[in-house]
This record gives sequence, structure tokens and C-alpha cells, in this order.
Amino acid sequence: MPRRRFQKGCLAEKCGRRYGVYRVDVLQTDGTFERERRWEPLGLVGQQSERAAWKQFQPFLDAVNRTAMYAPKMGITLAEFVEQWRANVAVNLKVSSARAIESHCRAHIIPRLGDLPLTEINTKNVQAFVAYLASGGRSRKTVENVLASLSSLLRTAKSWEYAVGNFRVADLTMPRDGVKIEVRCFTDDEMRRIIAAAPEPLRTIVIIIAVLGLRIGEALALRTCDVDFEKRIIRVRQSVDAATRTVAGVKSKASSADLPMPKQLETQLRAYLEKHDGKSELLFTNRLGRPYSANKLRADVLHPLLKRLCIARGGWHAFRHGTASALLADGVTPAVVQKQLRHSDAKITLGIYGHVVGDQQRTAVENRSARLVH
Repeated sequence: MPRRRFQKGCLAEKCGRRYGVYRVDVLQTDGTFERERRWEPLGLVGQQSERAAWKQFQPFLDAVNRTAMYAPKMGITLAEFVEQWRANVAVNLKVSSARAIESHCRAHIIPRLGDLPLTEINTKNVQAFVAYLASGGRSRKTVENVLASLSSLLRTAKSWEYAVGNFRVADLTMPRDGVKIEVRCFTDDEMRRIIAAAPEPLRTIVIIIAVLGLRIGEALALRTCDVDFEKRIIRVRQSVDAATRTVAGVKSKASSADLPMPKQLETQLRAYLEKHDGKSELLFTNRLGRPYSANKLRADVLHPLLKRLCIARGGWHAFRHGTASALLADGVTPAVVQKQLRHSDAKITLGIYGHVVGDQQRTAVENRSARLVH
């Protein structure tokens, strides 16, 4: 642990410029600290007095001295820190986010890294952890998700002034991407057949997610007040957690939005609301007045319907994926599709649906083919 020292620093001249010279304690990968000299460039000697140079240098010294007053805490293992994180952080996270990190901790992080002191969570040990994950046949995406959870834990540890080893994902050799499996995507024809044959409330639910591209949790959390016939919009403000069926906020800030209500959807919703009993503010509830379980609704209603229609099995996200793919194929700009899907970044939209061949692309290739092949 570094000694707490108050620095006065000094000025030095080099190549006609003044520099403020001071030292900092840098945490090494083995948990020790090493003093390093730092040179802060100031003004030119001919254009800046020594007094002015000290005045410019002083804020850097003040920052170093403030940091030196609080030596980082050491001697705690990753498993011990995770217990603190559970008590103080996990309870404040979104249920799905906390559940994902807990799952990664329970299955991978604690068994492999839990006994290590925080100072030993360095690039070498994390690289060995990546090799372990990859050896189990896990995809690169799974490895990245586990590392994201580990990085989140270590960021919290650093913010609590624990001495933590240094590692960057950019310094790791990640497993190679395997053969990409195309995500199941319902076509427009399949969606029409499902809508025509689906009983209520599945019919209305499918129409909403197929037309607007909502996530199933968002559709199941819609309230009667979210349907605004006057402005012809549907407000997306909350979501039902798939595991607990609790109603909470949407996935991200970008997910909260007002979406346009087409005439056909308006007609369907008016007809559905005429039969709504009004006992719950939610549009869709089971016999007990609780939100539907997306998993049970899929297994008990959607999948049997698909089997009866001889349509290849797909989950709720196949509707959202199909909606986005159809919009892009119709020539809708990625910016509009991003806004409709409520992705926080257009890169997400293109990254997931970049395989879609749009009308303009198809026409361009066909025109080129006609010029070359006779």
C-alpha cells in the first residue's frame, strides 16, 4: 500500500518549455504500487513567468495530493466483494439486469475467479478465464456478456476505492466467431396466417407486436391509458418481466416512446376494448387479473397454433425481427427502423438486421446482371 505523501512538485525546463514535475503511485498487476514520474507541459519559457507556471501547475498538484489522502482498500477477494455488491447494488438494478449478472457470477465468475484477491483480476488471469469459457463451446457473444458482467463488478469496486487489478477487453484474445445462425424471423405471410387463426387475446397481442415491433414484455404491460385514440398513438412506458411477471420500466431510455397507431390497429383495439372488463388497467390479464406469463403464453397457445398451421416454430422475438426485416426490405431507412424499434443506436439495428436485402439493393444487382449476362 502506498505511503500517503504530500507533494510540492517542481518546475523544470526542457527545449524552451516549462514542465511541472510530480510523482504518482501506480497500481501494478501484482497488487503493489510503483512511483512514476510525470511531466506536465506548461508554457514556453520566453512567454511565461515562473510565477505563472506555478499557478498553472498547482491544480495538478492539488489533484494528486487529494488522491494520495485516500489509499485504496486491499485484501478482499472477488467472491467477498460480490456479496457486498448483492447487498448494496443488485437490489437497485433492473430485475433482468441483476438476474443476468447473478447468473454469470453463479455459473462462471465465482467458481473460476472468486478466490482471487481483487488485485489479481488482471489481464493474464482474465485471459485464462476467457480460454476456460471458450473451451466449453460457448459462443463469442456469451463470453463477451460474461466479461461485461465482470467489468461492471470491477468498476463498482474501483468506485468504492478498492485496489483492483487492471485488464482491458481490448487486450484479450477472444474466441473466434462461429458460423452465424440466422435468427428465426416470421414472414409477413406467416404473420397474416397466425393473426387470422389466433384466439383472443393472442390475436390482439400478435397484431400489436407484428405491426409496431414491440417486445413481448412491452405489449403485455400496455395499459388502457397507453392507447390514445384521439392522437392515434400507443405509449410504451413499461414492461413485464418474463421470469417474475412484475411490471417495471422499459429496457432503456430509448425504449420509452410514443408509436403511431395505424387505422387497422385502431379498429382492432377498439373492438378488443369493448370486451375489456375494466377490472385492471392492463390491456391483457389472465383469469386471476395478473399479467400474462410470456413463456406460458408461448408454450401453451402460440406454439400449438404454429404446429396446427404447419409453420416452423418461433418465439415472440421472431415477430419483432420479422417486422424490422420487412421494413428494411421495403426500403425504409435504417434511421426510421431504429426509431420504430427504439434502439439506442442505429448500429444495433444494422448489426442485427444488416442481412436484409432491400428492394433498391436487389434492383441494382439485377440491373448489373442484365448488363453482363445475356
